[in-house]
Amino acid sequence: MHSQRQALRRAHQISSSSHRSNLSIRRQWARRVSGGPPEQPAHNQGGRGFSRAAAFAGVFSIAAAGAYYYPRIRENFSTPEEPAEPSKARPKFEKPRKQPSSKEENRDLISSAHLQVKNSWENPGVYAWGSNSGKVIDPEANDKYIKLPRRISFFNDQLLRDLKLTQSFGAAVNERGDLIQWGLGFSKENPAPLATLKGRDLIKIEVSTDRIIALSRSGDVYSVPSSRDDLEGGSKENHPGGSWWSLWNSAGKETIHFRNLTPSSLVWGEKVTDISSGLEHCLLLTSKGRVFTAASSATAYPSKGQMGIAGLSWETRPAGPYDQPQEIKALQGFEAKAVATGDYHSVILDKLGRVFTFGDNTFGQLGFESDGGLSFATTPLMVSVDKLYASTGMVPKVTTVAAGGANTFFTVDAEAPTDASQIRAMVPGKRMPRTVSDLWVCGQGVMGTLGTGKWTHVSAGPTKVKSLSSLFEFDEKTNKNVPIKLKDLSIGSTHCAAVMDNVTKTDVSGQGSENDTNWGADILFWGGNEHFQLGTGKRTNLNTPSYIGPLDGGIGDADKGRKGEVHRLCLTPKHTVRIGEGGKGRKVTLEQKVSCGKYVTGVYSAA
Repeated sequence: MHSQRQALRRAHQISSSSHRSNLSIRRQWARRVSGGPPEQPAHNQGGRGFSRAAAFAGVFSIAAAGAYYYPRIRENFSTPEEPAEPSKARPKFEKPRKQPSSKEENRDLISSAHLQVKNSWENPGVYAWGSNSGKVIDPEANDKYIKLPRRISFFNDQLLRDLKLTQSFGAAVNERGDLIQWGLGFSKENPAPLATLKGRDLIKIEVSTDRIIALSRSGDVYSVPSSRDDLEGGSKENHPGGSWWSLWNSAGKETIHFRNLTPSSLVWGEKVTDISSGLEHCLLLTSKGRVFTAASSATAYPSKGQMGIAGLSWETRPAGPYDQPQEIKALQGFEAKAVATGDYHSVILDKLGRVFTFGDNTFGQLGFESDGGLSFATTPLMVSVDKLYASTGMVPKVTTVAAGGANTFFTVDAEAPTDASQIRAMVPGKRMPRTVSDLWVCGQGVMGTLGTGKWTHVSAGPTKVKSLSSLFEFDEKTNKNVPIKLKDLSIGSTHCAAVMDNVTKTDVSGQGSENDTNWGADILFWGGNEHFQLGTGKRTNLNTPSYIGPLDGGIGDADKGRKGEVHRLCLTPKHTVRIGEGGKGRKVTLEQKVSCGKYVTGVYSAA
């Protein structure tokens, strides 16, 4: 600004001097032409008038000169403070990706799902995340939380029949049917995995507060302590009655103590085919559709009606072992198809698609409001599923049930009556299925466990999980639209996982196109995330089903030029392959499964 003022002042001086010189020259020239005497100073009144006129004309000359010279002087005296001319944008080109040398390498380049399927075949094992306070995820690490999927190194290149994880201990059944236990809840001195119950050909396990309920292929049911001290005969439960079974281990140096919960009243040809356990009780389903119940913990006897036997308590229990199985008489006449348990409640599904619930109903997890102000039901009561579809005209049938914590889930196939002539008139590719598959939930949702998009503390009745209901996709093999159902539900204490039964592909061969890729089943997570059990890497709870990133954090994607791109986890469906690097190992049939426990989640390669 100071420089501009100096320039303006200089311009005025130049203009005034130039004007005076020009005026003097014009006057002299005029007198010479007219022959008059040279100009003399005026001292009279007429001279003063002429001076005023000249002064007036000079002011206008100065203004005109300023208007003419100022822009040019300003341009010549420009200052560094003025903004410079903006630079031109320079385009940034992406570096070309590495050219594939084979069909398989091109498939890895174009599809993260294909790479995940291949890695699950070449490197089977167990991934886990969530709470590590009990050293269940990583026995050698001092991390309190494992925020993203991490391999449990002990199970590298192993196939499992089942896996259950809790905050304090873990349990698994290996490919031979032996029980593996680990964690601080198993042994504070050495939390590393250890094979315990061997030679029983186990196929499934469930966990309670302090026990592992195991089912063998032959239908025998065992109750195994989660603590190594109890397992090896250190301390026993204080409840009277019953006896321990003992089994010499393979080394023949020590015994393994466990209890046999196989019902003694089974008829000829009948055996236990499925089990489920809450924190204090368990349900046993037989091949005849009968349901038995038993205490599954040595710390407390079931007292919230979850056994399904009216009037049953510690004081009124029958003579004999405290954990002896008892048939639920109220379900006689209903052939059961599936059983499920939450922490303190039970769910039964019969072959006609009817659902029965009993036990704790504090949060509405039984699917109805309790009568008489009681917070639990001691006998099985039927959930009114038909009422949920009363206004639609559709005919519902419950196909699966699942439970965990204070929640109950069930899937429904609802069939809509449709004019057959309209179906025939439509081309196959545009025909919509007459049956839709829906997911319903009830119970506590304050942690987002309902998955309905709401934070509901208590459920007045079942609510549809809309984001996982009435879904369809086009199947290129059949040239039809098909419903997307749920393949599996795993319910933990506060979080859940759903594996979708979407169209998958695992038959790509060397003869196929270089753009022909494998892909697996979608999996979504929701609910509480207080211990990072959702696998998002963050602690935020989710009240709607959401995708998470691939296992190993997408290792391999960066090598394939996909760094920074978002990919979702998919699980490999059942397929027979040769495991190991390059598919040169032994031939097995495997698939990936998910297990949600108490504050911990695991994905494992299942035999």
